[in-house]
Amino acid sequence: MLLYVLYLIAIVAEAVTAALAAGRRSMDWVGVCLLGCITALGGGSARDIVLGHYPLTWVAHPNYLLLTGGAALLTIALARFMHHLHKLFLLLDAIGLVVFTVIGCNVALEMELPFVIVIASGMITGCVGGVLRDVLCNDIPLLFRSELYATVSVLTGIMYVSGLQLGFDHNIVMIVSLLSGLLLRLLALRFNWSMPKFIYSRDVH
Repeated sequence: MLLYVLYLIAIVAEAVTAALAAGRRSMDWVGVCLLGCITALGGGSARDIVLGHYPLTWVAHPNYLLLTGGAALLTIALARFMHHLHKLFLLLDAIGLVVFTVIGCNVALEMELPFVIVIASGMITGCVGGVLRDVLCNDIPLLFRSELYATVSVLTGIMYVSGLQLGFDHNIVMIVSLLSGLLLRLLALRFNWSMPKFIYSRDVH
């Protein structure tokens, strides 16, 4: 139940941040709604397509489309107040990353897939929605920048799956993994932690 409630909060937060990104690109209301749904539900859809896990989450639960699309449209009316909530949305985005990761791992675990695929499933669920948002907004996806984002997802997934395989209580493993991943993401934002960059400036002839 906790994971489900956090999931609902996360998809709403992702839809709102996507709507703000759409507003910065001067998209119409339909574009705002679509980008909100794609960002919030795109990671899970990509995971399900890759794993052959059907029906897709939003097909099985159409209310998720209404929830995310509605949240995106509501953002238009409340946009003037959103800059006051910037830190809150950073927190909710971090929560969404780790929650989506654990949910993605659970889907692969239920399908009895290998460890590496389970971790990849978690990362896809956690990160691809944001990649789709950035690509559609013509930005460099956050996943491909040096900022700790995908790394947090991978480490959260490894901690979660390893804890389960070691036989620890599921609820304890889930809570510890979520809190650890969230803490790492927030510390990375606070102290600008990042992965090493690859810089190559010479032309190849």
